Amino acid sequence: MQVLLKLSRAVDWLNGQIGKYVIWLILASAMISSVNAAVRKAFNVSSNAYLEVQWYLFAASFLLASAYTLLNGEHVKIDVIYSRWSKRAQIWIDVFGFTFFLLPFCAAILWFGVPFFLKGYHSEEVSSNAGGLILWPVYAMMPLGFALLLLQGLSELIKRLAFLQGLIEDPTHKKIEQTAEEELAEAIRKLAEEKAAKANTA
Repeated sequence: MQVLLKLSRAVDWLNGQIGKYVIWLILASAMISSVNAAVRKAFNVSSNAYLEVQWYLFAASFLLASAYTLLNGEHVKIDVIYSRWSKRAQIWIDVFGFTFFLLPFCAAILWFGVPFFLKGYHSEEVSSNAGGLILWPVYAMMPLGFALLLLQGLSELIKRLAFLQGLIEDPTHKKIEQTAEEELAEAIRKLAEEKAAKANTA
């Protein structure tokens, strides 16, 4: 189990790193959309390529970040029912869901998605829209995204089985971390308190 836990930590680290940088794809998509709209209004010039690259970036961010979302326990659950069970019961429900739903579903998507991507890559398929882009890069996001989700599903399954064996703490417990804004506010508050304390002692 210790070897599997090391694998789980490696997968968590990988998807954690990907999740930190994928967010920039959203910013890039928004900037391209803004520039495209401004150019179209100002110069009456546009291209379907600008529209399609926005879709590509959004698809990439959605698919690549799905594993990061699972890592942080942000996927939708039926909490009204789920939260009423004991912690061990919740963990067993997760084990069942990962084993019989998530992992087989990801495997099926990979089974059909990889040949779909390879077909588009070898044929150099291009969008049917005028001025459209080549399609295989966005096709690649489907097997890549589901491969990462499959790995994260395995990681979550390993952690839950380890918890049931008493080897690790609750893997579903969310550690509350401060945002950069909250850290800044906390630093300012402490600085103000220190100044007030010095003023009172002076």
